[in-house]
Amino acid sequence: MERLVPDELWELFQRVVPPAPSRPQGGGRRRYGDREVLAAIVFVATSGCTWRQLPPSFGPSGPTAHRRFAEWSKGRVWAKLHRLVLDELGARGGLDWSRCAIDSVNMRAMKGDLTGPNPVDRGKYGSKIHLITERSGLPISVGISGANLHDSQALIPLVCGIPPIRSRRGPRRRRPAKLHADKGYDYNHLRRWLRLRGITHRIARKGIESSQHLGRHRWTVERTMAWLAGCRRLHRRYERKAEHFLAFTSIACTLICYRRLTK
Repeated sequence: MERLVPDELWELFQRVVPPAPSRPQGGGRRRYGDREVLAAIVFVATSGCTWRQLPPSFGPSGPTAHRRFAEWSKGRVWAKLHRLVLDELGARGGLDWSRCAIDSVNMRAMKGDLTGPNPVDRGKYGSKIHLITERSGLPISVGISGANLHDSQALIPLVCGIPPIRSRRGPRRRRPAKLHADKGYDYNHLRRWLRLRGITHRIARKGIESSQHLGRHRWTVERTMAWLAGCRRLHRRYERKAEHFLAFTSIACTLICYRRLTK
C-alpha cells in the first residue's frame, strides 16, 4: 500500500476525498479505509486487471473498490486531485507556461457513451483522449470524446478547461504563452480565438510544413501519450460510463505529475 499510495500522495488525497457517509441506524460492516481502497484502485489502473481480479491481499474486494471508485468519480475527486498536484508543482516553480502543446490519441472501445467509429481504424468503435501539456510534458488539461470527433473541435474546450494553477509568485495562471499543435488544428478561426486570448499560436500549416517530424516542441506531448500507456487500463476502453473512463485518465495524469513532484 505504501508503494502504490505514498504518504505525500495520501496527504493530498485526504484534502479532496469526501467524508464517509454516516449510518444513523448503526451496525453494518466496517467500512474499509480510504487508503486501502485507493491503493486497490491505483493497482487496477496501472496493471489493467479487472475489478474481479483484484488480489485479496488489498483487503477490499473488487466490487467494494469499484463501488468506491464510482462514488469518487461522481464527486470529481480525481480531477480535484490532479489539480491539487498541479498546484503543488506550480507553487514550487515546476510548471513552464512558456510553451504548451496539444494532441490526441485513439483507443478501441468495447462499449459505452462517448464512442464513435474511428476513421483511421476501419471504422472500429473507439474513444479519443485529448491532452494539453506544458513545456516539459506534464498534462494540465485532459478530455475524452468519441473517436470520430475531429481534433480541431476539442481545442477550445480543452484550453478553457485549464484550471487556474498556483505560481511561485504572482496570481494563479491558466493561459500559456504559446500553444503548439499539428496540422489537425490548422483552422483560421482557432488561430483568431487563441489570438484574442493572448495566446501565441504555433500550428503547423497544411501543404507548407513537412509531416516527417514532430517539430522542436510538439514531441513532448507525444512522449506524454506514451507515459499514459503506463496506465494499462487505458490500452483499451472497457468502461461503459464516460465518467469512469475519464477518471482513469485523470488518475494516469495525476501519477505522471506526482512523479515529477517527488523528484
